[in-house]
Amino acid sequence: MRSQQRVGNAGAVGWKCDLRSLYACSAGLLGELSSMSFPVSRSEEWRRHWPVAFAGFLGIALPTVAMTSSGIFITSLDEEFSWPRAEVAAGLTIASLISIPFSPMVGALIDRYGVRRIGLPGLAATTLAMAAFSLADGSLSQWMLLWFVYGVAALFVQPTLWAAAISNTFHAGRSTALSVAFSGMSMVLIAVPPLTEWLINNLGWRSAYAWLAVIFGLPSLVIAYFCLFDDRDRRTLSMKGSSAAPALTESALDGLTIAEAIRSVPLYRIAAASLITLLFGAAFLVHQFPILTEAGVSRQNAALLASLAGVASVTGKLMTGWLMERYDGGLIGSITNSMMAVGIFLLWEPFRSPLTIVIAMLVIGYSNGAKLQICAFLTSVYAGVRNYGKIFGVMVSMMAGAGGLGPLLGGIIYDQTGGYNTLIIIAIPCNLIAGLLLFRLGSYPQWARVQA
Repeated sequence: MRSQQRVGNAGAVGWKCDLRSLYACSAGLLGELSSMSFPVSRSEEWRRHWPVAFAGFLGIALPTVAMTSSGIFITSLDEEFSWPRAEVAAGLTIASLISIPFSPMVGALIDRYGVRRIGLPGLAATTLAMAAFSLADGSLSQWMLLWFVYGVAALFVQPTLWAAAISNTFHAGRSTALSVAFSGMSMVLIAVPPLTEWLINNLGWRSAYAWLAVIFGLPSLVIAYFCLFDDRDRRTLSMKGSSAAPALTESALDGLTIAEAIRSVPLYRIAAASLITLLFGAAFLVHQFPILTEAGVSRQNAALLASLAGVASVTGKLMTGWLMERYDGGLIGSITNSMMAVGIFLLWEPFRSPLTIVIAMLVIGYSNGAKLQICAFLTSVYAGVRNYGKIFGVMVSMMAGAGGLGPLLGGIIYDQTGGYNTLIIIAIPCNLIAGLLLFRLGSYPQWARVQA
């Protein structure tokens, strides 16, 4: 009887799952599921691993808030501190440029330690750094320092983290899972412009920064605590409850070595196309608010149009994810990048009208929303997941440089010419080139065909 009582007590303890141990229980279950051999169906993958995509959806949204809202803060900062727009945008450039040398290092840390150990501290630090923008006192050096601190914190929650978590978890449904996670960025594009405008008008720009950090930072941290696990994290937690950890499946190790990646022509083409689209995508994202208001659109309608572009961005991500799982990814990426040129053309002053402005924001939003999804998926296809953190970390470094220079380029062009038409004229042919770079990348490697 005592033996039966001990067994019963052990069972009760084994199944007890309080707030402190809930994440371990869920990770253990996911570890058992992940040890099963694939291929499995897309629906089965989603049934097993949807919490990872959900954590990515919220987590990737957090660092996007600062970039998306920065254009709306420009007027308030200018009125209080009389800063030139190029110098206001330079803070965002500093934060983005930090990623250039350090993103591959963060990718290596992710490959070594797993996404959980990197992501949770990164989310907490990014939330605090975003709230710290409310402390700006009019000193440009302090403003640059605040952006530097933010840039360091955001390194650890950059797209590499979430793409690695999903690429190491999903196989048959990887493109759609990436698109769902990256839709967190589009959710920000929908919600943040009108929310930021309302917060500034009712609470002031300082309180607006603090509330944006709370609204987007705390939920992402809580959900990541319970849901953010990749194969490495699940194996580590499984070791605590068993004598042996589940081994990586053979397919999970497939991919290029670093030396092979350096010689890969498709990866260079993917990187170049992503660099171009991020350069002009970031420029239009940050400056879209003043572009619209100077075209005669009211501030309220400009915020609504920015949200409309966010809706189109969600559509672009989800549609691109669905299409790239079923058709040639390079072709889909080529068409999507070329669409950006069409949208920008419709904003050109000789052809601009209320109707073309609405169409332009929809097209730009659709294409802009899919750019990171295209790069992340094509990198996983042509590089595999063996060294995905390092390789995609290099991609993110290049895109971060472009994303940081884009807002600065837009600010310089405005300060020098008094308008944005020159930016529009340059962006049209460049985005067409970005589309051509992804056309006919070549047949998928063997590991990508197995996972498809």
